Amino acid sequence: MFRTYKSTTLACYIGYITQAAVNNLAPILFIVFQQKYNIGYELISLLIITNFATQLIVDGLAVKLCRIVSTRTLSVAAHFFCAAGLIMMGTLPLVISETFVALMLSVITYAIGGGLIEVLVSPIIEAIPNDSGSAKASAMSLLHSFYCWGQMAVVLLSTGYIFFFGDGYWFLLPVIWGLLPLINGFVFTKVPLSPSLSEGVGMPVIKLLKERGFVLILLLMLCAGACELTMSQWSSLFAQRGLLVSKQVGDLLGPCCFALLMGTGRVLNSIFAKKINMYALLCCSGLLCLVCYIAVALSDNAVLSLIFCALCGLSVAVLWPGTFSLAAAGYKKGGTGMFGVMALLGDCGCGFGPFIAGMICDAVTNGGGSEAAGMKTGFAFSSVFPVLLIVSSLILYFMHKKKKDN
Repeated sequence: MFRTYKSTTLACYIGYITQAAVNNLAPILFIVFQQKYNIGYELISLLIITNFATQLIVDGLAVKLCRIVSTRTLSVAAHFFCAAGLIMMGTLPLVISETFVALMLSVITYAIGGGLIEVLVSPIIEAIPNDSGSAKASAMSLLHSFYCWGQMAVVLLSTGYIFFFGDGYWFLLPVIWGLLPLINGFVFTKVPLSPSLSEGVGMPVIKLLKERGFVLILLLMLCAGACELTMSQWSSLFAQRGLLVSKQVGDLLGPCCFALLMGTGRVLNSIFAKKINMYALLCCSGLLCLVCYIAVALSDNAVLSLIFCALCGLSVAVLWPGTFSLAAAGYKKGGTGMFGVMALLGDCGCGFGPFIAGMICDAVTNGGGSEAAGMKTGFAFSSVFPVLLIVSSLILYFMHKKKKDN
């Protein structure tokens, strides 16, 4: 048991499901935090940015930590931090009078684990002996699809729990989800890891940053994170407050359908990766994402808005794993440090995208506008990220074509 690379791959899949719980459980509970603890949009935005800012800091530190601490040790620690943070989210608000402080401490704790998982899991999969670059690209996309299935599980199971048991017992949800990383942490103590993970850390980050192409890849990562998380973090609350649908309908038709289409897109990409030009796919995905954000911002039809919220999941499906694959193929000696820097920029987008949208929403509502108008204004501003992604993808494509022709 736990002696083959199949068990390693499964543990990595569960690692990404854990990452999904870390990033998506709190948004399901935002409405509970508002109603029970009077936590407004500004403080909710602060929870979001704290999560991803912490992950961002950890991403940067992990680049150095990987030089002195083994991948296995860091992987186990990552899962235990996630478990501790989720369990704290369900218990600390019951014993600390300052609820927001309790939530903030919980978020920081599980974000430490989430940041480490983001840095470590992709290179672990990349290092597993495989056939070719296209096979690795397929494996990478399939790995990232488990984030989507995890997000779906979080939404469906958590929404179902609140529906059947009521929000009075919300605090048990984070504790239950905390058991998953707790168990997977022990699994990571046993599974085999490729020897190549300990053969050095690859190219120095400073050298990578001198490559014009790699700087564009980092910009892609930032935009990918912002495009994905702005919609997924706010879609549930937008459906409930902006479109005036019930929590169950909002969760199922917002973040749940978003995750379903995103996961489906990643599985399809893992199947057809050999036949697809990744640069063209990134451009097309960015264009669809742009359409989705503009449609949600401008539409007054609740059904149409929810459709485009969900369709946005398909549009962002390949952005993150696709950019990882481009970097792995273009910088074969990048190592864990490369993935760490990419995760850092991705998490920067994951944090600042939703944070800026929330701040814009708060400014509009404080200025006398409706909640719906505030959220739509935030989504309209967020359309700048898919535009930047399209431009960066095109520049990278022409740089690649020129290099190939020479």
